[in-house]
Amino acid sequence: MTPVTMEPMSLAASLLRIDPRDDVAVAPGGLPAGEAVTDGVFARADIPAGHKVAIRAVAAGEPVRKYGWPIGRAKLDIHPGDHVHVHNVATALSGLDEYAWTPAPAEALRAEPEQTFMGYRRKDGRVGTRNEIWILSTVGCVARTAQKIADQANRLFKGRLDGVHALTHPFGCSQLGGDLDATRRMTAALAGHPNAGGVLIIGLGCENNQLAAVLESAPQLDPERLRSFTTQMLEDEIEAGLEAVEQLVQVAEQDRREPCPVSELVIGLKCGGSDGLSGLTANPLVGRIADRVCAAGGSAILTEIPEIFGAERLLMARAESEAVYEDVVRVVNDFKGYFLAHGEPVSENPSPGNIAGGITTLEEKSLGAVQKAGRAPVTEVVRYGEQIHGKPGVALLEAPGNDAISSTALTAAGATVILFATGRGTPLGFPAPTLKIATNSSLAQRKPHWIDFDAGRVAMGEPLDSAADALMDLVLATASGCETRAEENGEREIALWKRGVTL
Repeated sequence: MTPVTMEPMSLAASLLRIDPRDDVAVAPGGLPAGEAVTDGVFARADIPAGHKVAIRAVAAGEPVRKYGWPIGRAKLDIHPGDHVHVHNVATALSGLDEYAWTPAPAEALRAEPEQTFMGYRRKDGRVGTRNEIWILSTVGCVARTAQKIADQANRLFKGRLDGVHALTHPFGCSQLGGDLDATRRMTAALAGHPNAGGVLIIGLGCENNQLAAVLESAPQLDPERLRSFTTQMLEDEIEAGLEAVEQLVQVAEQDRREPCPVSELVIGLKCGGSDGLSGLTANPLVGRIADRVCAAGGSAILTEIPEIFGAERLLMARAESEAVYEDVVRVVNDFKGYFLAHGEPVSENPSPGNIAGGITTLEEKSLGAVQKAGRAPVTEVVRYGEQIHGKPGVALLEAPGNDAISSTALTAAGATVILFATGRGTPLGFPAPTLKIATNSSLAQRKPHWIDFDAGRVAMGEPLDSAADALMDLVLATASGCETRAEENGEREIALWKRGVTL
């Protein structure tokens, strides 16, 4: 993958071109009609902030390049100075593709000075960044019960650990087959997360997602830190829940943070509400953090499979082996088949918010999105509801692009901190502490109660490596216990991927 350099070259100072092969440049702050683009070329229309302007002619039917790669085909002749967007560029994606393994030379990642964070080391050797009690539900029928228990427990046990949280969902009843199995696997995976110093799993009793089956699917759970019951068998489920949480608190409050190397960190990589600057500022900045963590021996998890369509070959070329390459091909084609089986085009993206922010096609969105994965090798592919094996490098995780579903899947797969790049902003928070990284300074200034880090500084000329130093400091502080904006705001959600039949 060509690393983002954003050198202005011969363009106007207000424009950025990523790769010398590009046909377009980006106007971070916008460009009025008539303003100079390059020598002898002037903007032929107003260019909104984050949108693209043509810097060379492209004939109708020819590919339009950004990041050095095609982001679609010209629908009509494009002239230098034209606004380049949905009116004159269309996706070239259609269906399943043929792939061949053509591994790229492995890039040497720069080793950073040894850094540590203060984490909680668990019995199985993994390290958590929080010490919380998680209350999980097997079925939506007891979601409010779990929330009531968490609310009362937080008042009763305040200050004795990092918090008590109910992580609930509306499913578990009337599910069948693989759909039921996915709900069960996700519940079990969350129950085994290292950020949970104790887990209470609450069932109803008559649901398809039986509590006993959930426990059987998670044999690695520490019995000292696990409590469970079905509410239909109890006279007072709130009282029983508080008693169970108190027992878990007595265990978890003995835990202490200790210095842990960056190799013990697992970061989830996510973007949502992307705009035209996502692939220029926040995503490549997150990629720098992924490289530093992986170079130290840690792991980064990339997901949102539909949002790598058009850029998947870049990841396939980084597979550490042919077996991993084949796993990448399989998960990509399976997801494309999922779209096609439901009569939907594989290019049904970007969203209205993405388009308003300057993203034209799925290829463009994907080429920007994969910047989050940096340059480290792809070392494994895991399916939805599975946990990574902790191999140094990038793990590719099966999940859709939906913010809540993919961030929940990242947590269940083992992410202990999530880096969430956003150009439009969102208040959502997830089980793992989630840092919101604004692609543009306008968002950071407008929503300081949502945003943890302003990557717009990169568009203003700060080198990516300098900004990465500051973001890495924030990641380590967060892993050591500093609250994210979402945590301060009490934002804590999960969402499950519902794909099958409901009875």
